[in-house]
Amino acid sequence: MSITNYSDLKTQVANYLGRTDLTSQIPNFISFAELRLSRDLRIRQMLKTATATMTAGDSTVGLPSDFLQMRDLFINGTPRIAISYLTPSNFTRDARASESGKPVFYTMRGAEFEFAPVPDAAYTLQMLYYAKPAALSNSNTSNAFLANCPDALLYGALVEAEPYLMNDARTELWTNLYRAAVNNLNTSDDEAEYSGVPIAMKFSTR
Repeated sequence: MSITNYSDLKTQVANYLGRTDLTSQIPNFISFAELRLSRDLRIRQMLKTATATMTAGDSTVGLPSDFLQMRDLFINGTPRIAISYLTPSNFTRDARASESGKPVFYTMRGAEFEFAPVPDAAYTLQMLYYAKPAALSNSNTSNAFLANCPDALLYGALVEAEPYLMNDARTELWTNLYRAAVNNLNTSDDEAEYSGVPIAMKFSTR
């Protein structure tokens, strides 16, 4: 049986577990599996673009609600200006964090981006980031996880199910299958992105 929607996935979880009495719990197993994949998986189908407008004199901008990880961040214009990431500690120590101007650095604190220098105008940000797919439900019957890696989603749900069933002996099996699926997906995505492209080292300066 192929897995093409949320109902199929729930049926397969029940089939693999050999149980018919887990109707109310299987959605929870799937939800926890989605959380695992959000932490572990980074494939191009999870990439999303968004824009945001800075406010002059305000160094912060809220992260998108579905934000997982930044890929590229620019200030729109001609040319576009790339903004470089600094760790929070390096950002705090950088003297430009107290200056005003066009931002060239950013960090993340809590649910916000913080920029340096502090923007002196309403610049428009263009971001490319990995987004957390909308959770599966009876009304949202597919997402990036189910469409692109139903096997990893299934194995992740089974990993979550076994402790609930107090069947620890099976946990290692599903965990190994889950990890193999995720590793293969991440590797395949990296190889597809850089296939045929010569690797070059690029240095940036302030």
